Amino acid sequence: MARAYNKRRLMGEINVVPYIDVMLVLLIIFMVTAPLLTQGIEVDLPKVGAAPLDADKFMKSEPLVLSVDSAGNLYLNIGSGKDKPMDKEEIVKRTAAVLSRDPKTPVLIKADQSVSHGVVVAAMRLLQDGGAPNVGIMTDPESEIPVRKQ
Repeated sequence: MARAYNKRRLMGEINVVPYIDVMLVLLIIFMVTAPLLTQGIEVDLPKVGAAPLDADKFMKSEPLVLSVDSAGNLYLNIGSGKDKPMDKEEIVKRTAAVLSRDPKTPVLIKADQSVSHGVVVAAMRLLQDGGAPNVGIMTDPESEIPVRKQ
């Protein structure tokens, strides 16, 4: 009796084409996102039409507010001399002291609308140097975004 010969042979190779496709897609994703992770300041940006901040969060501890007036002077709402401009080193020291006591203290910036973006970013950097993981921006509620007339 003759044995039936199986015409189908087992394939000893693995098809690696789908794996190469996935690898290339991941490589592109990592190449695009890597520069974004190494630069910039982490900020929780307000959304258009966003709800007000949670009042319970501010009941537990008084927020740390760094104010920037139209001349670019910096004021901190914690400690003595709240109405006197502070230098950068003092802001970093006081921020670090407040956050070492209570790391969950909300940190906010209240800047005059005529202050340049660079001054606000520099103020955020001072707060981050003091240990603030997240910095919020205080705004006035408006029904629509004002448009500058030229």
